[in-house]
Amino acid sequence: QVQLVESGGGLVQAGGSLRLSCAASRLIFSIYAMGWFRQAPGKAREFVAAITKSGGGTYYSDRVKGRFTISRDNAKNTVYLQMNSLNAEDTAVYYCAADRRYSDSANTETATYEYWGQGTQVTVSS
Repeated sequence: QVQLVESGGGLVQAGGSLRLSCAASRLIFSIYAMGWFRQAPGKAREFVAAITKSGGGTYYSDRVKGRFTISRDNAKNTVYLQMNSLNAEDTAVYYCAADRRYSDSANTETATYEYWGQGTQVTVSS
């Protein structure tokens, strides 16, 4: 059974940084595009960032562009999300997800992702 396990969440002050990790197991990591999504209380799950299977392409929502960086290490079956200049609006549960792709591309839509982690809470205090 495929497992995606997020870590690195926590409580941080506004303006601070966190680095999330997502370790994948029981899948051929290098053929999956990976994405990060988040869900705040009472809101729909939203796209944050995605990276192609090679790592050569990255995509960001306008709300995080310039502050967050997604990366991956295919040798370690892990995808990362470096989050800088955090603000209260970034408070949410963050999920990583895997999407099998035949091309070196990535999608921003939740419906295309096959596998999801359980999420990690990020809380930004103002």
